[in-house]
Amino acid sequence: MHTYIISDLHLTPERPQVITAFFDFLANQAPSAERLYVLGDLFEFWIGDDAGSMLGADPVLNAMKAISEVTECAFIAGNRDFLVRETFTQRTGFKIIEDETVIDLYGTKTLLLHGDSLCTDDIVHQQFRAQMMTNTQFCDDFLQLSIADRIEQAKQARLQSNEHKSEISMGIMDVTEAAVLDAFAKHSVTQMIHGHTHRQNTHHYQVNGGDAVRYVLGDWHSSNSIMRIDQSGIEITNQAI
Repeated sequence: MHTYIISDLHLTPERPQVITAFFDFLANQAPSAERLYVLGDLFEFWIGDDAGSMLGADPVLNAMKAISEVTECAFIAGNRDFLVRETFTQRTGFKIIEDETVIDLYGTKTLLLHGDSLCTDDIVHQQFRAQMMTNTQFCDDFLQLSIADRIEQAKQARLQSNEHKSEISMGIMDVTEAAVLDAFAKHSVTQMIHGHTHRQNTHHYQVNGGDAVRYVLGDWHSSNSIMRIDQSGIEITNQAI
């Protein structure tokens, strides 16, 4: 048996080819797996479970529900879809698990996370995490707004995010080594898997005198980054979209 892990699809009607690639993955690859994890930013933005139909997400949610009936599925919210709630679970069959969740991955204790919590040099984003993403009061108040108002605020947030990215270096938006080492130590793991940075790679470390590895998943903008894990090891494949 094997497990699939994916991240950062940023699904939006503006990129229908990515939605088609996701449907193909769910129909032709995912059913063979015992588990499927999505590590956040599945959607370009998610403004509340009640707005999914208005945003055209029903076909995606239905396809996810179908795969959840044959494969154990779990979801970690990213910085674009942190407003998923229980209705999302009911619609998709995907269990929402906490960011920075430790699992047993074929005998290896492994930390799963979206990855933005590791980007501590990006002060603006860390402020966003504190003031909005992890602020229960903000989230509750936002979800009380009309769907139209939420859509407008989400569009403004996307513009501000793009402006922020254009003004800072790529290095600042990447993880910091201190945060990575702290995460290894905090969770007592030697294997970590995340997305967010869109920089697919494998990084090796020495932690407490032993080997540790951090796997970074790529996004699905130009190719679908898919991690496949079984008893023999880990492989990340890409296929042009």
